[in-house]
Amino acid sequence: MITLQKRLKAAWYLALALLRTLLRRVFLRHRSGLAMFRANYADDGLAPLTAEQRDAMSGFGKCVACGLCDRGEAERIAQSNGAYSGVMLLMLSASRSMPDFAAAARGFACVPDDTLAEKERLCPARVPMRRIAAFVREKSSEARVSQPPPSIR
Repeated sequence: MITLQKRLKAAWYLALALLRTLLRRVFLRHRSGLAMFRANYADDGLAPLTAEQRDAMSGFGKCVACGLCDRGEAERIAQSNGAYSGVMLLMLSASRSMPDFAAAARGFACVPDDTLAEKERLCPARVPMRRIAAFVREKSSEARVSQPPPSIR
């Protein structure tokens, strides 16, 4: 059984936490949710999404990994020196993991939009490859802008 003394101690800590929270809200400059998001997640390379961007992302996960979009990409993959592993991998990873957008943007830089348009026509799942590439490029640049410069130690 929990003793009365332990219950009083817990109640005391809760009361102090409540008081501290209320005093912070009154006396400290309150940052908006967006500012707090940027401060908390900039180091992870995440940028906030608008409602339209969230809706768009829900349609990005259509890739069924058939590999048709990787046909004819061997030369481009070899020339990229590891920055690009093929369109299919970009569609599978880039459209699902925001912290990887910077790496995905480097991969998308190796593939021109006209090539992505050709791959879209071949895709049996109708993955919007050019929209994904544009989205990833935009979010990657936003994340870099919101990140503070690295400190020199």
